[in-house]
Amino acid sequence: MPKLSTHRRPSLSRAALAVALCLAPAVSTTASAHPGHAIEPVGPTRPVARAVKPSERRWLAGDHHVHSWFSVSLKPGADPSQPPTLIKAGDAVNPITTNARMAAKHGLAWMVATDHGGPNHSKLNRDEAYPELLRSRIETPGVLQFWGMELDTPAAEHSSVILPRSPEERDALFGIESRYNRREPWPADPARDQEGFMLEALRHMKALKKPPVVIANHPSRSATGFGRYGLVSPSELRNWNDTAPEVAVGMEGAPGHQASSLNPDGSLKPKGDRGGYSRAPTMGGFDQMTAKLGGFWDSMLGEGRRWWVTSTSDSHRHYTDGGDDFWPGEYSKTYVKAARTYDDVLDGLRNGRVFVTLGDLVSEVDVTASVPGAKAEIGGRLEVAAGSDVTVVIRVRDPAGRNLGGRSPSVARVDLIQGDIRGPASDRTADVNPTTRVVRAFTPASWVREGEVLSMVHVLKDVRGPVYIRIRGTSGDEVEPLPDPLGEDPWSDLWFYANPIFITVKP
Repeated sequence: MPKLSTHRRPSLSRAALAVALCLAPAVSTTASAHPGHAIEPVGPTRPVARAVKPSERRWLAGDHHVHSWFSVSLKPGADPSQPPTLIKAGDAVNPITTNARMAAKHGLAWMVATDHGGPNHSKLNRDEAYPELLRSRIETPGVLQFWGMELDTPAAEHSSVILPRSPEERDALFGIESRYNRREPWPADPARDQEGFMLEALRHMKALKKPPVVIANHPSRSATGFGRYGLVSPSELRNWNDTAPEVAVGMEGAPGHQASSLNPDGSLKPKGDRGGYSRAPTMGGFDQMTAKLGGFWDSMLGEGRRWWVTSTSDSHRHYTDGGDDFWPGEYSKTYVKAARTYDDVLDGLRNGRVFVTLGDLVSEVDVTASVPGAKAEIGGRLEVAAGSDVTVVIRVRDPAGRNLGGRSPSVARVDLIQGDIRGPASDRTADVNPTTRVVRAFTPASWVREGEVLSMVHVLKDVRGPVYIRIRGTSGDEVEPLPDPLGEDPWSDLWFYANPIFITVKP
């Protein structure tokens, strides 16, 4: 495997670093390792309608792709003209209430119930799954539990639909699933498996009084190789985002099913493939659309698109029970910077105040880009005068102690990545941004450690055109994430990614 170069850049003096760090938001140094492992957060008893102050926001871990026993299998009927019978617990096995309890145990503050099914599944969701969600909210109030589904997506594979909490949430989801889910009708309707039908669904969702968030799940799982996309294509995702930019906001950067290489006793399966990506493997546990530097994600950001990445468990059945999955929060976490309210968590997802991590490699990530008098954070936008020097401050919490796999990983490197924003792509199939590069690779020699917190600074000199910046980090020594081999231990190869900051130049 390629190794990280031993050449190191000169670092700022500690005095200069200390001055620069005063521009960054404070990171508490008193929090316990892996926040959430031993706490019982208390959720609100009713939605909070008032505006949230940025100072009230904290990093809240969650999972937007969790299946329960309402993700069914199908039993064909004796009469082929009749729809098949939906078999509860046929595809996923745990009640929503169990998922929520395990989410709390593994440090999550929020999760989404996202079941899928087949013909007439919308009625099962409405009549049985939703009442169980209401019970689960009462039983586990410390976890904000969103109502949603995994849409059998027209002309694609799957996507998470996350509803705002409201009195209309049950009926709103029933309307989406019954009208637009690809597998809902019997007999199957080929017209429901067309991209135009998905765009119609997005227009419907955009027009709702309280629009949901839609995130493309495991986008490259059906790919046949690198850059050889399957059911989800770059042009398709651009069309989604163009049709409903406040609804279709991103994709799973790291898919679920990351325990597929583990036997029930924790030993390795020689042929286990992380994420179920059997033909085009994940790269450091991440989908190729995210992991490839200068690839599809960077091509979207290079258009200035607010296109975010998340990570999930896709939990169906735990690996100790013969499945391929971790519990929600056990391995993969999507952190949203938000107040502990349904509205603000969803607002954070919609607006990219998100970083993601595997194996609890990090538990807080704060990035700021600033010039005198102005500052932006993850998911934000900073406008500067042409020729400005932009100071980038990064603070990462590398938690002490063991993660939920019994390991004690450490951050080995943090990459600051920059790309040019060049406007809409003329080629809708584009999956390359040739301007994207690592502008600084931070190692222990170039950051300051204060307890669990790693702090680092870089100055972007003489910024004259629009750019974006983002960061990623790893526990290993791969310069770029390599394709994951069969049978890889998921706990041995950990990465984190943060969503971008956009920097524009005043005309």
